[in-house]
Amino acid sequence: MTTESKIRVLIVDDEPLGRNMLRQMLELRSDVRIVGECLNGEEAAEMAIGAMPDMVFLDVQMPKVNGFEFLEKIAGEDQQPAVIFVTAFDEYAIRAFDVNAADYLLKPYSQERFDQAFERAVQQIENRGANEINAQLRKFLAERKSPEQFVERFVIKSGGRVFFLKEDEVFWIEAEGNYVLLHTKDTNHIFREAISKLEQKLNPHKFQRIGRSTIVNIDYVSELQPWFRGNYRVILKDGTELKLSPHYRPTVNKYFGGSL
Repeated sequence: MTTESKIRVLIVDDEPLGRNMLRQMLELRSDVRIVGECLNGEEAAEMAIGAMPDMVFLDVQMPKVNGFEFLEKIAGEDQQPAVIFVTAFDEYAIRAFDVNAADYLLKPYSQERFDQAFERAVQQIENRGANEINAQLRKFLAERKSPEQFVERFVIKSGGRVFFLKEDEVFWIEAEGNYVLLHTKDTNHIFREAISKLEQKLNPHKFQRIGRSTIVNIDYVSELQPWFRGNYRVILKDGTELKLSPHYRPTVNKYFGGSL
């Protein structure tokens, strides 16, 4: 295969081990030319303009400019590369799929999983023109900048697989240290995020904080029941009883029109 016909690949990862692993796996292929390696999105954006990669292996959490900010910087270019996200965090999977990434590699990954992701990216390059990829990138980035964007799905990692949980399936959320438990109708799911950080991503018209370690889905609240000493309990439609903390009572009271 000539140099001109090889797939031009850019590696963007701030971790040396991450870059080395990608390089080693790519060098096993005869159809690849590595056009550059970058430590952050800022370097990558500058290199991408001149190198014009067909494919980018992109980390998310990096100093200066992260993976999504890198995409913002190159969104105006005529030719958009196929993107394979490579990260140790599953929480960005939804964003990756929204931007129509070819695949999402969760560290650590096998050679087989890498090859699968690579072939998906090749298919994307072959089956869709740069204009279509660019249009989808623009749409995603415009939506991402909107201040009214809230979590609509949770990415759950369990038993070696990743699946999605719609926000309207969650009855209530309980803090467990740096994690939370998402309580649904039939089971509970562990989600890797502190409750205070997650609260900022939830639609306040749907989810309300009622305690230091508790957030409820308003759609599942059936009753606010007076308790002793002027306190209240929040009764959910499945019968779950939760305590309304005095600290959060004014906010909840305002939401329910001053009925407390």
